[in-house]
Amino acid sequence: MKPIHVVASQDSIGEGPLWNVPEQAIYWLDITGKKLHRYYVDSKKYETFDMEKRIGVIAFRKQGGLILGAEDSFYFWDANRQVMKFISHPEIGKTEARFNDGKVDRKGRFWAGTMTAEGATSALYRVDPDLSVHQMVSGVTISNGIGWSPDNKTMYFADLNRHVIHTFDFDLQSGAISHKRDFVKLDESFGVPDGLTVDTEGYVWFAVYDGWKVMRYSPDGNVAGEINMPVSRPSSCMFGGKDLTDLYITTISEGLSDQEKAQQPLAGDLFVVHAAGKGLPETDFEG
Repeated sequence: MKPIHVVASQDSIGEGPLWNVPEQAIYWLDITGKKLHRYYVDSKKYETFDMEKRIGVIAFRKQGGLILGAEDSFYFWDANRQVMKFISHPEIGKTEARFNDGKVDRKGRFWAGTMTAEGATSALYRVDPDLSVHQMVSGVTISNGIGWSPDNKTMYFADLNRHVIHTFDFDLQSGAISHKRDFVKLDESFGVPDGLTVDTEGYVWFAVYDGWKVMRYSPDGNVAGEINMPVSRPSSCMFGGKDLTDLYITTISEGLSDQEKAQQPLAGDLFVVHAAGKGLPETDFEG
């Protein structure tokens, strides 16, 4: 499987790819660049929106617009007026923290986790449709990829600085999680697990930051495939396209030396791998 260069966005921290089925467009972020990108696959129209704050995670709302996990709190974003509306801040007073990754479960609840540069003081939160916020996992280093098995019985969650993707038993009706265990733990020399997605067969795809790869693992935790990238820091992946068979991959240029940037001129750009597998459509936030 060969990645194809799609958009020269030159992001510092390209993250959070999200496929919009009605629009047939891929959305993604440049976190430190405070930008939201949108690319229409058929027309090749490419747009960039300047955001008021660093945004770490986005999801579509059922009633329109987006819900955001930003540098300091949860917000709604009105796409037409391009304004942010504050929801709540579960980590008020932690000035060094920010939201980093997340997704909506299939009951329409928004999950997003925080990060700090050092230590394990961050957490994973769940925002319910009534906008109540619940801390679901504590003691996290850098919250990263999250996803659910097709049968909604298993949740995956990456804790980056621990080099691990955890699994939890998941109760779809209540949103409760239990029985935390390790799904994949990478050797430090291999890279670290970043953003992830789950395909229709229940296989987990995740970007390996500093690993030049996107990996595919079977539900029982075995390697089932890999995509070699032309850049060292792929950050996340998401299925899109008319049949949800194209895997879109965001990448990072932040932290690369001048020499590394010269060797990786496409770092920070958006890529796609056609016919990689088959994904599931993302659920809109019900709130």
